[in-house]
Amino acid sequence: MEIDSGQISSCSKQNQMIYQEWFNFADSDSDGRITGNDATKFFAMSNLPRPDLKQVWAIADTKRQGFLGLKEFITAMQLVSLAQAGHAITQDLLHSEVDLGNLNPPQMEGLAALLAKKKRAHKTSDPDINGSSQPQPSPTASWFTSKSSKKVPLSSVTSIIDGLKRLYIQKLKPLEVTYRFNDFASPLLTNSDFDAKPMVMLLGQYSTGKTTFIKHLLKSSYPGAHIGPEPTTDRFVVVMSGPDERSIPGNTIAVQADMPYSGLTTFGTAFLSKFECSQMPHSLLEHITFVDTPGVLSGEKQRTQRAYDFTGVTSWFAAKCDLILLLFDPHKLDVSDEFKRVISSLHGHDDKIRVVLNKADQVDTQQLMRVYGALMWSLGKVLNTPEVMRVYIGSFNDKPVNEAAVGPIGKELFEKEQENLLSDLKDIPKKACDRRINEFVKRARAAKIHAYIISHLKKEMPTMMGKAKTQQRLIDNLEDEFAKVQREFHLPAGDFPNVDHFREVLSGYSIDKFERLKPKMIQTVDDMLGYDIPELLKSFRNPYD
Repeated sequence: MEIDSGQISSCSKQNQMIYQEWFNFADSDSDGRITGNDATKFFAMSNLPRPDLKQVWAIADTKRQGFLGLKEFITAMQLVSLAQAGHAITQDLLHSEVDLGNLNPPQMEGLAALLAKKKRAHKTSDPDINGSSQPQPSPTASWFTSKSSKKVPLSSVTSIIDGLKRLYIQKLKPLEVTYRFNDFASPLLTNSDFDAKPMVMLLGQYSTGKTTFIKHLLKSSYPGAHIGPEPTTDRFVVVMSGPDERSIPGNTIAVQADMPYSGLTTFGTAFLSKFECSQMPHSLLEHITFVDTPGVLSGEKQRTQRAYDFTGVTSWFAAKCDLILLLFDPHKLDVSDEFKRVISSLHGHDDKIRVVLNKADQVDTQQLMRVYGALMWSLGKVLNTPEVMRVYIGSFNDKPVNEAAVGPIGKELFEKEQENLLSDLKDIPKKACDRRINEFVKRARAAKIHAYIISHLKKEMPTMMGKAKTQQRLIDNLEDEFAKVQREFHLPAGDFPNVDHFREVLSGYSIDKFERLKPKMIQTVDDMLGYDIPELLKSFRNPYD
């Protein structure tokens, strides 16, 4: 599977050097990003009409990040060159018969004089500077550790993700820390959580083809991949991009600041010994990270308890992932108790779930019809939603489809289903920024409701006598207390946390030690959701809108 990135690979070395020089010139603050203001000034030299430049930006900024990196800038320059040659600017233009390797850079009026002037200025001001400005490392990593991070300057924000980091540190994180949201729901966010690549998690019983599915997409194996009819993948494996092929143990990967897996340390050494990172250089992995999981247990195997909280780990990954694939095969349609618990833990992430009926060419057309009906019946008992879950049918491996079993109609069906699923996967990087915003807003609402619950329980505690007895009563009647909070603050019932999990965590704390309600903090988060985030999206939309 190929995902389109910038057009560096189809651009000649000579043109790459030219575009690098142009990029450094256009990047006014030398942070490796060209924002809307920089782009409008630079692109104006092409003398193209505004509607054309609007389309150029829309195609180049496919991930809707609000800025152009070098790859996206080269894509934009190639589109400008084609537009100047008379081509209509469309999404498919770069994939047409155009010879991008021999495409000349666009004509930019007055750019040569500006570049010459800049070089002269550099020579006179500092003889050590060679005329090429190097991108500076992003300052955002220090925001999460610096004591002065409460006041991050607006000038440091050069993308939507940077803006979310700033809002989190200044407005949402204080609320989370005050009411211990990180202990009840999700660990505090770090810089790497915002910068992580989109993730796809595969879940299913053993031998449903999870590892084979990843190999099929990569068109090669990866370090630590084991395939067999028995339960072979006995650990969580994160398959990601890296300079060379190697496996990194879980304890090592969990303490690396540039990796978004530090939150997994809460599951202990028993889990981290069953967790590893598999790195390899691959074009697809530059855009997407895959999470391969151990086969969900069924039958007698369920009686053998895992040494770690398997459901808790899958829930943690589900919150981070952009897509969750539930894999079944025609011979494993039953939903075991553990699989049911795992699917239930995905509550709140229903929009991310896709169901894949794999190895469908192992049965004939008549049997496949019955298998599909049985699968939908099994899922209907577990997924408590009135909507029908989207199910992709196919055989996702490197072998040709067994046409003898499914016939020509079945083969055509499998090919269409595979195209649809691959199209879904290709859209993930494009939607990654939107997904980040969605998850951030969801987290902010959850943190606000958590603050209401904690402050309500604190208010119910007596001042002097009978604290232990009152705390136990509140914990035992937590459903009623949730209902009181819901009525008092007019909150939707579906946004409240799982009662059993909340009760379990709460029993380890003294409610009397919690903070009372701080209306200013709640108002700050409300302002962030109502004004700051819309303004942020407005600031980094297409500059030609």
